Amino acid sequence: MTEFTPSATQAAAIREIKEWFETRTEQQQVFRLFGYAGSGKSTVLKFALEELGLSPHRSAKDGRCVPGVVTATFTGKAALVLTRKGTPARTIHSLIYSVIESTEEEIEEAARKIALAERDALRLTGFARTTADAAIEAMRQGLSAMKHPRFALNPQSDAADARLIVLDEVSMVGEEMARDLMSFGKPILVLGDPGQLPPIRGEGAFTRDEPDVMLTEIHRQAAESAIIRLATMAREGRPIGFGVYDDHVAKLRKGDITPEQALRGGQLICGLNATRLQINNAMRAAAGLGGTWLPTGPAEKIICLKNQNDLGLINGMFVTLEDIVDEGSLYFSAVVHDEDGRRIGEPYEDGRPGRLRIYKGHFEDHVAYDDKRHDRDYKEKRLLTEATFGWAITAHKAQGSQWENVIVWDDGLGRTEIDRRRWLYTAITRAERGLVLLA
Repeated sequence: MTEFTPSATQAAAIREIKEWFETRTEQQQVFRLFGYAGSGKSTVLKFALEELGLSPHRSAKDGRCVPGVVTATFTGKAALVLTRKGTPARTIHSLIYSVIESTEEEIEEAARKIALAERDALRLTGFARTTADAAIEAMRQGLSAMKHPRFALNPQSDAADARLIVLDEVSMVGEEMARDLMSFGKPILVLGDPGQLPPIRGEGAFTRDEPDVMLTEIHRQAAESAIIRLATMAREGRPIGFGVYDDHVAKLRKGDITPEQALRGGQLICGLNATRLQINNAMRAAAGLGGTWLPTGPAEKIICLKNQNDLGLINGMFVTLEDIVDEGSLYFSAVVHDEDGRRIGEPYEDGRPGRLRIYKGHFEDHVAYDDKRHDRDYKEKRLLTEATFGWAITAHKAQGSQWENVIVWDDGLGRTEIDRRRWLYTAITRAERGLVLLA
């Protein structure tokens, strides 16, 4: 058993989890273990699973099915982080869904129907024309949706056989996904931080309800961290003054550092996509890499935007590009290595990983943004690796990841005061050791 002496609050949380799993899962399917940064949610979970004697689930495809704990997260990067720390994890999407994609014939038929409807609408006037135009617009939106992958519930999921489903970083899980998870009828233990960002649309389905256990006591070691102090101030809506908070944490004005200094400051996190594009351009120029949308080589900071599980590519993973060749179409090709230096690519006949074909559009948006580009390129894009410059990323993209050093570029994101608090708290808590908050 783990050598760990829990605090009184943590020991109570462990007892409550154990009591729920052993006696109450039929009456209460979901148990909510919430806590703010530094409160020890992961430690409590690990100890509780040991108390219950639960080990990671083994599926039938691995040989013999051994029911156990299935751990899942909303983002691929969060799953990768957990797996590297010794807890096998996957995304919720890959756990419970199968991917469905419309065929080119189905898409072409939908486009043909729109063209016919547009032709017929030309003969109409008045209210009839208005009604027809509304119907055509709905058809266009349907066509646009067909160009993106859809997900269907997978009844053969490991979730159907597991004894317990554990969901980490649960704040971004929306209503529909929560409903689909619960449809398997298995006990679900969710770990959440109500201070973090909710889904891009709507509220977090699991974090909007009251927790069964709320860990508010910050560990002594965490309480000594200036990062945790600033995160707590952000979460509570207290103003964070300019100044130095310890040897590695400070709040400065944006004009106090140059793009060249930002290059050495760690991962930069911002709020708005427009800010992200501008900062990426500025930092590339400072690194001597600007002037073209095409990545120049291994010095570029590149982040993956789409899971390709067969290749080991994960949304949110940083990759290194070498031997880059502009193919003169919608993609360029490159030799690609992941964060661990492992080469990624479709294997050649001799088994060596080949070159990857990478979609240009996300890179070209840094030079000339086109909001129709990705819909227009859907057919080719679905067959390509998707990535972009990662010198700056949004807090939504950063959620589930952490870096030793982080620069938070506060661009005022947040329609409401609570949105603002969540954004700033989430961005700050991505830092492990060093933090510079720029306002």
